[in-house]
Amino acid sequence: MAPLKPAAGSGPGVDPRAALILVDLQVDFLPGGALAVPGGDEVVPLANRLAAGFRNVILTQDWHPRGHISFASTHAGRAIYDMIDLPYGRQILWPDHCLQGTPGAAFAPGLEVPHAQLVVRKGHHKAIDSYSTFYEADRTTPTGLAGYLRERGIDTVYLAGLALDFCVSWSAVDAARHGFTTYVIEDACRSIDVDGSLAAALADMERVAVRRLAAADLLA
Repeated sequence: MAPLKPAAGSGPGVDPRAALILVDLQVDFLPGGALAVPGGDEVVPLANRLAAGFRNVILTQDWHPRGHISFASTHAGRAIYDMIDLPYGRQILWPDHCLQGTPGAAFAPGLEVPHAQLVVRKGHHKAIDSYSTFYEADRTTPTGLAGYLRERGIDTVYLAGLALDFCVSWSAVDAARHGFTTYVIEDACRSIDVDGSLAAALADMERVAVRRLAAADLLA
């Protein structure tokens, strides 16, 4: 099947000041992956349809070195989903996932976004985790995405992907705090929901006026 081409018609996606950010649509986050997000595979075809309506599309990619500080295997005696204290704050421990250059770090099969202009790799600092596409988890180390968007004249971002309660929501909160008009396409995301993380993420986004909408609002 030929990849969908970006639309040339009407709609918010053709605005040169708007961008779609597709977050971490990678093999390890799909069913059967090292850190599977339930229903993560269902997002891929919808992401393709959404991207076809946007002039500006950005992909993000978790890209961890071996022995990353967020992996439970790095900490003797610790289990997956344990919480520990690190110099930058509380850290949940994950299974080893999205290791640099491995099949699990690759983009999801079937993801067809040939017109994406930028891939933001995050989580590559061994001693800092990274959820947001704007900052590492220390909240001070930037990825450079905010500067890229401003240089491109983009002032509005739409986010979709995996997982809503971690990488998507952290990205949305940072985007809003940077002054970008920010939307989360809620049905084009899936969640892990560890110890109330989804409810906390929704509350965090509401506090900074992140707007939530459905894919149908953009595809109509």
